[in-house]
Amino acid sequence: MEILLDTHAVVWWFEGSSDLSKRASSIIAGPGNLILISAVVGWELAIKVNLGKFTTPALVQELHRIVEGEGFAELPISLEHGIRAGLLPLHHRDPFDRVLVAQAQALGTPILSADRALDAYDVRRIW
Repeated sequence: MEILLDTHAVVWWFEGSSDLSKRASSIIAGPGNLILISAVVGWELAIKVNLGKFTTPALVQELHRIVEGEGFAELPISLEHGIRAGLLPLHHRDPFDRVLVAQAQALGTPILSADRALDAYDVRRIW
């Protein structure tokens, strides 16, 4: 299974948080699954570090290495993704989540996220 992780799922996985659902943990750990980490995750976390809203700057600084070490795949933001995100209905105001939705739609892949607001879009959310 190919699956795109929402930012909080990435953080909770790397921090070993109990906030990550058992289903989410088993999907991420599943040996046959392709876990996609969007460039928007790094962007969002870096902004939060800059604003003092995220207190694990080491995760941001080492994100590329950590993602690679886990065997996850980095997903760049394409022009198509940007246009899709900009044209989405404003069900969700968070621009980072809107990019994730656009990427999931473009790839036809589900999003692993606890955020029920994503259900308003034509995308499969798994939690």
